[in-house]
Amino acid sequence: MPTTIPIIPMRQKSIQKQPLDTQTLRKLVDFECGSIDRRLYWDDEIYGLELERIFARTWLFVAHDSQVANYGDFLTTFMGEDGVIVTRAQDGKVNVFLNSCTHRGNKICLAEAGNKRRFTCNYHGWTFDSAGSLVGLPQEEVYKNTCKDFDKTQLGIRRARVESYKGLVFATFNEEAESLEQFLGDYRWYLDVLLDNDVGGTEFLPGNIKSRMQCNWKYPAENFAGDSYHAAWTHNSGAVALFGQGVAKSDQTKAYQANMNGHSWQFGLDMIGNAMVLGEQDILDYLKENEAKVALRLGKLRSRMIGSISSANLFPHTSFLPGQNTFRTWHPKGPSQIELHTWVLVNKSAPDALKNMYMKGVMRSFSPSGVLEMDDGDNWENATSTNQGVVTRRQKLHYGLGMDSRIEHGELKGNVHLRKYNDSNQLAFYRKWLELMCDERVGAS
Repeated sequence: MPTTIPIIPMRQKSIQKQPLDTQTLRKLVDFECGSIDRRLYWDDEIYGLELERIFARTWLFVAHDSQVANYGDFLTTFMGEDGVIVTRAQDGKVNVFLNSCTHRGNKICLAEAGNKRRFTCNYHGWTFDSAGSLVGLPQEEVYKNTCKDFDKTQLGIRRARVESYKGLVFATFNEEAESLEQFLGDYRWYLDVLLDNDVGGTEFLPGNIKSRMQCNWKYPAENFAGDSYHAAWTHNSGAVALFGQGVAKSDQTKAYQANMNGHSWQFGLDMIGNAMVLGEQDILDYLKENEAKVALRLGKLRSRMIGSISSANLFPHTSFLPGQNTFRTWHPKGPSQIELHTWVLVNKSAPDALKNMYMKGVMRSFSPSGVLEMDDGDNWENATSTNQGVVTRRQKLHYGLGMDSRIEHGELKGNVHLRKYNDSNQLAFYRKWLELMCDERVGAS
């Protein structure tokens, strides 16, 4: 596991700002002209509101079933900046609860992953079970004798609602949130390309790369939502280094963007485009050999999407590259920092040798030392740091590509747009962002 390097937060220059009410928020994104105010990427007040109204209210991906397959399996992660423990209980259910003792607030688990059935705080020894319930504490009789109405059943850790979809585990602390089924909606049709193209389902390969970038979390999320436009320019030199040739131009007449409820997927129908990035002929052969089976399972159109040149973002901050099979979450750590968690997702039934090829391919391309990830990281960090400038902050950003590209399609679900060189999915991302940011209900989280 690479050592996490401390990041110095981007300093905030003093600048006169309008109060952050609903009217002000709505002015930050102009869907008619396709422009966005840079305040979205540098303002502490906006960031605080994002934690409250997006990350504390909506469904967030927290784990894959394969990571907590057995009783006692656990991992620690984040929901916004709230540390949480994801663990499999004795009844087979997955529980998610805060990684913070109800006595003095210390973490009750310092490990990243493992197997244990009790979590004990290092500070005073309070112990919690796999449901977050307080089950023991040193010298409990002291509390019983001196604390009026002491009841340890009332001192358990706050649990989140948990639901899953075909191996992906989601959680939310919002009791009023819609069901996961409603939250995903028609996006499940697209998710099945990744999660249900084989009868055996999927798994995460062991290991989790964690890295830090000095950028706003929305930049990478919206990039994966549908920014195919950058690939031929940003990644061309990387492609030459890896494969001896640059990024081929995409056929825009057979390429699409689709979005619904803030979730986005952009893709072509070339079947093995993204998979070529892994640099393994055996993977390409595997995809070609399975195309007919996938077509029977998901239909001809989706069988062409399995390894295509595509990218996707599950709102708000979980992204993946179908075919290339990197799967990641952009955890916010302030308006100018993220902690990136990266895994490799594969079909369970794939041969072990092939799984190893996927792992190595992802490491070569999209990892902290990967040729292509370094390109993206530089762009996102520079796009964030430029907002130090007071004058720079006042110039809005252009998001108007493809404003007239909406089409009707007989098979594709959601809001469909022709051409991958398009800002439609990014605007859909910010439409959902704005909807949640303007929701002033006090009890929603």
